[in-house]
Amino acid sequence: MKKFFALVLALALTLVMTSCGGDNDQKNGAAIKIGGAGPLTGEAAIYGNAAKGGAEIAAEEINALGGIQFDLRYEDDAHDPEKSVNAYNTLKDWGMQVFLGSVTSTPGAATAAESDADHIFYLTPSASSTDVIGGVVNPLTGSVDVARHSNVFQMCFVDPNQGSASAQYISDNGLGNAIAVIYKNDDVYSTGIYNSFAAKAAELGLNIVSTTTFTTDSQTDFSVQLNDAKNNGADLIYLPTYYGPNALILTQANAMGYSPKYFGVDGMDGILSVDGFDTALAEGVMLLTPFNADAEDDATKSFVAKYKEKYGDVPNQFAADAYDCVYAIYNALKDEGVTDATPASEMCDLLIGKFTSMTFNGLTGENMTWSAEGTVTKSPKGMYIQTGASVGMD
Repeated sequence: MKKFFALVLALALTLVMTSCGGDNDQKNGAAIKIGGAGPLTGEAAIYGNAAKGGAEIAAEEINALGGIQFDLRYEDDAHDPEKSVNAYNTLKDWGMQVFLGSVTSTPGAATAAESDADHIFYLTPSASSTDVIGGVVNPLTGSVDVARHSNVFQMCFVDPNQGSASAQYISDNGLGNAIAVIYKNDDVYSTGIYNSFAAKAAELGLNIVSTTTFTTDSQTDFSVQLNDAKNNGADLIYLPTYYGPNALILTQANAMGYSPKYFGVDGMDGILSVDGFDTALAEGVMLLTPFNADAEDDATKSFVAKYKEKYGDVPNQFAADAYDCVYAIYNALKDEGVTDATPASEMCDLLIGKFTSMTFNGLTGENMTWSAEGTVTKSPKGMYIQTGASVGMD
């Protein structure tokens, strides 16, 4: 009799475990594997961790809906192209079916080439250089002049658009009578934005009185650049660079008694979080960004509240762009019957077709569409920093 009850109990436990396993398989076993790489450590870690956080919130929301499931995994590339390829290969070995791209542009160009060779769909939240899509975009027409990576798409507006939009915005709003530019000449992101800014500024007749550069090895002392701007009477400095060097530029300008206006691009986002930076120096700094955490629409308020609760911080545009990336992938795949067994190359073809034909509404733009070149159509917004937060200028 004891053996009989033991047998019954064992059978019951087996059925329970099978049932639980079946539910788990339905929820998690069929999850689409989405990989992402970004700087989770190092000088650009604010960007990478923000993108990771935004993507995680989107995946959690989508999985709670009970339909198609996403298994999201991020690897650290420390804003280094060699490490980014290693991170990509780790994700590929894991079984990644869709790549959420690299977060920054120089690593992004390296992983884009890898994903193209593997035919894995690539959607980057914030790697905005034209080098990432594998072609050269004509700043006047917006079209790609040479063959590109057909699998690579961008959620952020491409660098030429940022540069030309900056020049147009400065011109339209009369923000500077004498403009200085300081850019990083060994960085594809910074040089790409500068080149299109310079072309558009010349077209608009903006008065550029100083143009100076720096490199990775020289981004600690900006006295030469700032003195050139000051001596030439610049009342506005345009900074198509990342937040780290920008914080030093503002700090060193203040120390020498120079107080021009500043105008940056999406790389400026994050300056308020730099360790040791006096955020009062950023008061009035202007930038272009697709996302305003203070917006009053329900979607933004919900996202900001969740991000604050989960990470204890206000999300920046990199978090919002990554959130939009995951939802755009979800919208493209949710009715297509894909599973964890769908080959990455097959999913890539499907997503290319969907992205070049669908319209998407997200936190960073409404009625977004993608060109055959992989660039997104949406408008940057003018923002300025006021009492430690970004506020819309329009």
